[in-house]
Amino acid sequence: MKPILITAAFAVLSVGTVAVSATSANAYVACNKAGECWHVDNRYHYREPGIVVHPDNWYFHRDWEHDKAYRYRSEDHHRDRGFWRDGVWVHF
Repeated sequence: MKPILITAAFAVLSVGTVAVSATSANAYVACNKAGECWHVDNRYHYREPGIVVHPDNWYFHRDWEHDKAYRYRSEDHHRDRGFWRDGVWVHF
C-alpha cells in the first residue's frame, strides 16, 4: 500500500510543479517607428505615435545581429517606464 501512496504523492507534486512552471510573467517587446526595440512588462498605452508592442516570442524569432530594420536596446540603458526616441530614453 505504501508504494501506491508514494506514487500518488509524487504525481500530485509533479502536477503542481508543472502548473507553477507553466505560469509565467507577461513580457513584451515594444518597437518605435525608427526600429528601436526594448523589453516591457505590460502593454502600456504609449502617447508616442508609431510604437508597436509585440509578444515576447517575437524577440526570439529575430536575428538581431543582422536585422537592418530593428535594433534591440538592452535593459541596462533604462530602468524606468518610458520609450526610446532617436537613441534617447524618454521617461513617462
